[in-house]
Amino acid sequence: MSDGDSLEQSDRVAYLREPPPVEACGFDLVIVAVKPQVVAEVLPDYAARMAPDGFVASIAAGCSIERLSALSGGAPVVRVMPNLSAAIGAGVSGLCADDSATPEQRATIEALMAAVGTTLWVPDEDMLDRLTAVAGSGPGYVFEIARTYVAAAEELGFSPAEARQLVLGTMAGTIAMAQGSSSSLEDLRTSVTSKNGTTAAGLDALNGDGALGQRFRATLDAAYDRAVELR
Repeated sequence: MSDGDSLEQSDRVAYLREPPPVEACGFDLVIVAVKPQVVAEVLPDYAARMAPDGFVASIAAGCSIERLSALSGGAPVVRVMPNLSAAIGAGVSGLCADDSATPEQRATIEALMAAVGTTLWVPDEDMLDRLTAVAGSGPGYVFEIARTYVAAAEELGFSPAEARQLVLGTMAGTIAMAQGSSSSLEDLRTSVTSKNGTTAAGLDALNGDGALGQRFRATLDAAYDRAVELR
């Protein structure tokens, strides 16, 4: 992007220290992107400045559609649960709307979030909490898996830089193959697992007793339970 383009973009944004006069407004959309504990403090002021057919979209975790609607005077609400990878345009975002949101409003939010990754509509907030457990919190799980994988590679004799290169490269290439294949993950795993070979021995140590699967189920259950509590 050229300097001229950057200036043009910044000229289209107004930074405000306080809400503008009501008569000067008519927002089609108010995006709630503040910490959940301050939503009640800031949303009503901006909701009062929405157009009659305006709506609210929120990425505030743990703030329900019912609460957001009440704070915005009954405006239609779309909740969005993005994840960290949206920062590099590779996110996975869950979307959930109340019954009053129009198809056009839903399409607007879907287009916004599609600019930073893929989207998935869910029918209700319980499923959004479940999506939060899988995808919203997912990058944390993946980072932890990568961290322990790298640490194990270091213990096997590689330097920290070498271990990181090997592990992250292996994970990135494997995920890219899975995304580009129509085969099941089980079939892909089997395709690289020779009988009595090194991969088979490693997989048996990793999850031969089913402990890894149990740990993942416990991980998602714990995250989902916490999401419900926060709602």
